[in-house]
Amino acid sequence: MAASIVLLTGAGISAESGVRTFRDGDGLWEQHRLEDVATPEAFRRDPALVHRFYSERRQALAGVEPNLAHQALARLERERPGEVLLVTQNVDDLHDRAGSRNLIHMHGELLKGRCLACGAVFAWPGDMSCDSRCPACSGVGRVRPHIVWFHELPMDMDRIYDALQRCALFAAIGTSGHVYPAAGFVEAVGPDTRTVELNLAPSLVASAFHELRTGRATDLVPAFVDELLAGL
Repeated sequence: MAASIVLLTGAGISAESGVRTFRDGDGLWEQHRLEDVATPEAFRRDPALVHRFYSERRQALAGVEPNLAHQALARLERERPGEVLLVTQNVDDLHDRAGSRNLIHMHGELLKGRCLACGAVFAWPGDMSCDSRCPACSGVGRVRPHIVWFHELPMDMDRIYDALQRCALFAAIGTSGHVYPAAGFVEAVGPDTRTVELNLAPSLVASAFHELRTGRATDLVPAFVDELLAGL
């Protein structure tokens, strides 16, 4: 069987579709302090604000489409023998819409909700509010966005680290190197694993990679996928 590949994507890949990156230069996210919209404490303090913020993000997501980089990664999974695991830090659904299936949303999914009463996770494409009802247990006022906030653990970490330790190639695409544990994935691979960073500019952890390619994701990723598929 062909050697396995693990791909990590960050905000840079979706930025080229028009999705705003997580942090602007002033540390704000869509003009909000992260402490006010992206922590469990914020949700307990002002759930209406948090709900309104993520409802606006859902509405904005409906106006963007997967780009050539998203499509190339889906093509790699589809056409290459062996496991291709895509791990994304992004909460949008652009990888899903592009056709990626072996996909982990380690920071959650914007178009899903989670019930704090029964633990159910469910599709939620529309607005969410303090009056929203859980479709599983019918509880009201206990539904929250299915997003990993600061001070919460990312999802499927055991599966991710297992894949990192087994893979022959690890590539990080459009990541800043600011956010852990994802920024440390390059240090978790085996000693013989090839590591490549593809980024608009070097990340904070670029020096840990064997190879750095700089440029737009929509240019770099399709060319990189072509190389991998040509090497079969």
